[in-house]
Amino acid sequence: MKRYRIKNWSKYNKSLIQRGSINFWFSEDAINKWKNTNHTCEKGRPAEYSDDAILCALLIRTVYHLPLRALEGLLLSLVSSLGLSLKIPSYTQICRRAKNLGKTLNKLSSRRPHDIVFDSTGLKVYGEGEWKVKQHGTSKRRTWRKLHLGIDPDSKEIIVAEVTSNSTGSGDSQIGKKLMKKTPRSAKRIFGDGAYDGTEFRQEIEKNGAEPIIPPPRDAVVHPETTDRAIQKRNDAVREIYGLGGDDEARRIWKIFKGYHRRSLAETTMYRIKQLTGVNMRSREWERQRE
Repeated sequence: MKRYRIKNWSKYNKSLIQRGSINFWFSEDAINKWKNTNHTCEKGRPAEYSDDAILCALLIRTVYHLPLRALEGLLLSLVSSLGLSLKIPSYTQICRRAKNLGKTLNKLSSRRPHDIVFDSTGLKVYGEGEWKVKQHGTSKRRTWRKLHLGIDPDSKEIIVAEVTSNSTGSGDSQIGKKLMKKTPRSAKRIFGDGAYDGTEFRQEIEKNGAEPIIPPPRDAVVHPETTDRAIQKRNDAVREIYGLGGDDEARRIWKIFKGYHRRSLAETTMYRIKQLTGVNMRSREWERQRE
């Protein structure tokens, strides 16, 4: 692998310092859409702030890991510093409106990727930390959500996403099947670990005309009488591993041959998300946890 050595240390050092610089601005479009103009005929007082204003506040809260009261204070100082005549929603208004924003992102990216990597990670809602769990085991007061992502390994962009609760009972392959329905048809290779070795998920990949790069489990057997093309491809993977020896070394060689280790690039995106938003959900209520 070719390595590139940094020679312009002065410029590189300034770029590292610049990463700590904070610049805020409100575009004219954002200012014009700050107040709610979409009044309905429903009972009660109409909302004073638009959904875009509440969503903007929640994004700032997520990036800077702020409690709601501190968020209101930051927004007030920003508006004052910029000399804007904008009213700021109170922390209670932001909390209430977060439940009913209704912002559904059906399409996260406009890219037409050739490869998609599926993976999942846990996000804690509340409960003990990892040190306590390691020392004393888990207790009943431990709740988390599971974030499922379909990622373009070339650009590291998130193509599809889904959040599930720990009480859903759906495995990764079942959620993967749901995400495959939203996956662009341009994807020709689908990567996943052993948790995605499910029949329905493989069948959905076959419907999209893509190739699954999913290692079968060590005790996998061939189903010779099947006519299902998705299961036939799984049979081929099992035969290839047995043809290479059937042991751990054979599985390692198979993964190299198939390019399976591109799947590990998903960990970069998972790390980036947790560094940006943290490892905890910002709300304990499912309705207020943004997908």
